Amino acid sequence: MSQSLTRVKAALQEAGLRPNVRTCETETRTAAQAAAEAGVEIDRIAKSIIVMGRDTGRLALFITAGGSQVNSTRASACLDEPVALPDADMIRAVTGFAVGGVAPVGHKTPIRAFFDPYLIRFPEIWAAAGTPRHIFAIAPMDLIRVTAATVQDFTAPREDV
Repeated sequence: MSQSLTRVKAALQEAGLRPNVRTCETETRTAAQAAAEAGVEIDRIAKSIIVMGRDTGRLALFITAGGSQVNSTRASACLDEPVALPDADMIRAVTGFAVGGVAPVGHKTPIRAFFDPYLIRFPEIWAAAGTPRHIFAIAPMDLIRVTAATVQDFTAPREDV
């Protein structure tokens, strides 16, 4: 088992959860791929988007619905500083995950997290489990608790809301 997947499972177990991890036949690097593998609509995929504060250089995690986009102005308001996208090497160094498999839990370094309130409408959501071929199911409120995320609207306006 990969070290990344082991960290994700351990983080969930330490939080008192039983990880429901699925090994996928195909890659799940995108929300659409993950949704197809999980057999759910794209918005039930919890994407882990990592951004960097331009002033501090600190990374933050934005957990958003698969069909949503992080709005840079709203993300900047969450962090109280302008944001930028870090490079893949920085993401891997801080989280321990490669882009396309960044899990919302099990990071090497603690990271500030924000949670898209749109995800709360679902009884169960799916997220990357640290590799491009593993995803896990979790209740939104459990993911908020495990990540210590702040529930805040940081996405671009949706047409269907």
